[in-house]
Amino acid sequence: MSTAPTATTAQAPAATPAPVPAPERGPRPTRHSRRFGLPIATALVMGNIIGGGIFLLPASVAPFGTVSLVAFGILTLGAIALALVFGRLAHRLPQTGGPYVYARAAFGDFAGFLAAWSYWITAWVSNAALAVAAVGYLDVLVPLHGSTAATIAAALLIQWLPALANLAGTRYVGAVQIVATVLKFVPLILVAVGGLFFFDSANLGPFHASGGSALGAVSASAAILLFSYLGVESAAVSAGEVRDPRRNVGRATVLGTLGAAAVYLLGTLAVFGTVAHDRLVDSTAPFSDAVDAMFGGSWGGSAVACMALVSMLGALNGWTLLSAQTPYAAARDGLFPKVFTVRRRGVPTVGVLVTVALASLLTVYNYTAGTQGVFEILVLVTTFTATVPYLLSTAAQIHFLLSGRADRVSRARLARDGVLALAAFGFSLWLVAGAGYAAVYQGVLFLFVGVLVYAVMAARRGRAAGAGSGSGSGAVSEVEAESGAGIATGSVTGAVTGAGAGVATGGATRAGD
Repeated sequence: MSTAPTATTAQAPAATPAPVPAPERGPRPTRHSRRFGLPIATALVMGNIIGGGIFLLPASVAPFGTVSLVAFGILTLGAIALALVFGRLAHRLPQTGGPYVYARAAFGDFAGFLAAWSYWITAWVSNAALAVAAVGYLDVLVPLHGSTAATIAAALLIQWLPALANLAGTRYVGAVQIVATVLKFVPLILVAVGGLFFFDSANLGPFHASGGSALGAVSASAAILLFSYLGVESAAVSAGEVRDPRRNVGRATVLGTLGAAAVYLLGTLAVFGTVAHDRLVDSTAPFSDAVDAMFGGSWGGSAVACMALVSMLGALNGWTLLSAQTPYAAARDGLFPKVFTVRRRGVPTVGVLVTVALASLLTVYNYTAGTQGVFEILVLVTTFTATVPYLLSTAAQIHFLLSGRADRVSRARLARDGVLALAAFGFSLWLVAGAGYAAVYQGVLFLFVGVLVYAVMAARRGRAAGAGSGSGSGAVSEVEAESGAGIATGSVTGAVTGAGAGVATGGATRAGD
């Protein structure tokens, strides 16, 4: 188990913001447990933002025309604003948990729990979706479509390989992430940059191809692109595993977001300029078509399938770690079951196992129940649940700014921080709107299930606090009975004070506990 101190040691009213936790001091690094430096933290952010979606995005937005590039630019600005806000928050609260830590510090236990609960749902459902998508690319290399059993086995293997890398320790998580990021981005950058040399403006097609107003086209294409930047919080969530988090988390978040944005924009532009618009609209493998157009032949499909597979394995590696970090942080504070605090080699092992087990069950259900069913609804729900931690985090930053708490907000940068926080909050609201009515409706139901879990955990904490208070009162009563007086002196006074105000000193501290 981690030796990191619990963020809160006394019961606080639900409406009162939780006290600011001290910087996390986890177990000393071992040969299996090693803190991330800036390069690995940046790779974690980039790898989690860019999964497999980039291989389909150009074809998805091609029906709207090149106006979709404008939407991409706007989204990039919003994502950078969100990244900067996470950097500022991580500088003030450099603990594992990210959005959970920020929401809890600003608004109390319940808000922190909602952030942790919604983020956890997003992580394990997204992992199942990534595994299913990865099998689709694997099928290009190794035909699996003829056997349902083989397809399920491949999907489970794709999920459990990153889980095993996580269980081996943070040292191996970082190594896998670096290798996956390099293998993923080298070919992507080659396509993005190389495509500029084969760029033909005649392939771009009309600027606005869908009809109606240009503003409507921007909004419609943005609805598809909105979730391209999910994962900007990756370094903040794992802040406890990052060396010098006050300095490196913010840098990794911004650098990772900028790197992902460059790949997204250049890659999409290169595909737009190398594949004819009419063909791109109906393409199921736009990057494969771009490679074929640049170099000829038909080997592009296999090459892109390899890139996509590596990309998704890298994303699963990072998301598996993140999916365990948030419940670990909440469990340390008594807001998740205590078993989630079990930690070995720098990794919350129970969180990893529970997360991959849930994702595996959902994957099996997808293949046995058919492609049209609950799985698609659950994946859509993640587009809403992912934005709940974003909204709470940006609202926490706005709260810190308006509350005038100088220990958390740099007064010299108040105006800049305020503009960034408002922009990030607006971006998060746009994400919620883009999720659609059905996703928001289903997502709220998921949150209500979390309310039930919170009620159980809060009741347990209340009973534990009551038992502690009872033992303290009993100790005081014994002292009073032995002294024959209603007031005790010396160290006993500290025990009486501890029973009445929750603070004990000297030898009476143990009685108060």
